[in-house]
Amino acid sequence: MTVEKQPLIQVQNLSKYFQLNKKETLKAVEDVSFDIYEGETVGLVGESGCGKSTTGRCLVKLYEPTKGTVLYNGKDIFDVKSNEQNLEYCKNTQMIFQNPYSSLNPRMTVKDIVGEGIKLHEKISDKELDVKIESLLKAVGLNRDHMSRFPHEFSGGQRQRIGIARALSVNPKFIVCDEPISALDVSIQAQVLNMLKKLQKDRGLTFLFIAHDLSVVKYISDKVIVMYLGMIVEQADAVELYKNPIHPYTKALLSAIPEADPNIAKNKQRIMLNGEIPSPINPQECCRFAERCPNAKSICRESIPPLKSYGNFHKVACHMI
Repeated sequence: MTVEKQPLIQVQNLSKYFQLNKKETLKAVEDVSFDIYEGETVGLVGESGCGKSTTGRCLVKLYEPTKGTVLYNGKDIFDVKSNEQNLEYCKNTQMIFQNPYSSLNPRMTVKDIVGEGIKLHEKISDKELDVKIESLLKAVGLNRDHMSRFPHEFSGGQRQRIGIARALSVNPKFIVCDEPISALDVSIQAQVLNMLKKLQKDRGLTFLFIAHDLSVVKYISDKVIVMYLGMIVEQADAVELYKNPIHPYTKALLSAIPEADPNIAKNKQRIMLNGEIPSPINPQECCRFAERCPNAKSICRESIPPLKSYGNFHKVACHMI
């Protein structure tokens, strides 16, 4: 008898609302559910403001969800009984932030930034700490000489490497990568991506990779989740999604990926979406994409479409399919 593999992370009906005033509620994330298995990379994509980063911050407990649960190895991360349990989860789950400059304390040296988590979770001598920090910096392409420097003395790419070293410092199992390369030069992006893939292989890491660049997500992800205005509209294995997109929003996103081959680019048809993204403040109980969808019918403006399965991991939320 085959035992079914248990997901490392299970997100169940997760919602995160921000109460702006007595009448207005910003629904950043609404009823989001997905699983992440150990050792895989799940890409989370969508336009700016769709709730990607808010979802990631809920997973690392920077935000407490309004509704829903997040399970780590089958245990609810927001139902902890002690400070020790909370510290253990924080040790196993880390985050790489989008802006490497604002996420690093300008008053701390690299040694202090990378070593802070180690000293919190381990009893370690100063000599052992130096050796461990040097090893971490080497793993991300930096060296011992960088330990005494401050964040402002580095380039953007180097600062992001420091952020990655900090995330790795406590030997986590799961890392939320919140657009880790979007603030970097294109020439540096490929280096950081390849480094993340190597670190994942060497250390057995699991990633939630948040991005808006679909070509990057295709390169690094095993599965892809597409969000629009706080809700999941499609999810599938990466190869399947790029080969057979079903939701009209996913098709529009994929059509916007630049094509390097001029012969292919000449025949490629870009799908243009009309209209503005609706406000996430007090949204109507209907398909969030209805106002911009070329296929929308009356039912789309009357109810929220359920996320239906179309084989294996492929799920789509659309009334017209």
